[in-house]
Amino acid sequence: MKANELAEMVRLRVRLAPGVDLGPGKADLLEGIRDTGSISAAGRRMRMSYKRAWQLVEELNRLFDTPLVEASKGGSGGGGAALTRRGEDVLARYRRMHAACCEAIAGDLRFLHGHRSSAAD
Repeated sequence: MKANELAEMVRLRVRLAPGVDLGPGKADLLEGIRDTGSISAAGRRMRMSYKRAWQLVEELNRLFDTPLVEASKGGSGGGGAALTRRGEDVLARYRRMHAACCEAIAGDLRFLHGHRSSAAD
């Protein structure tokens, strides 16, 4: 089993506050904003509504001591968004935690996967 296959099987969700988790969806949204420079483009890439993408960004920005995403208003030049230094750090730490989890359970996950019933496929 390859590392990327393991990563697809493991979904890390970290409870940061009651009812507020940092998981693969929010991490992917942050990554999309970093890559596209746009909250709406990042949301579209994930097949997420613009409204939902903004709600998640606002939730994350409220949760940390400084915002993770800075957005500029649209206009003739258009708007945009970028991760702040804190946003880059949170994304990198989440990805690092996910990779560490995958590495820690790789052997056990291979065992479980290798001993599934043929009816499970």
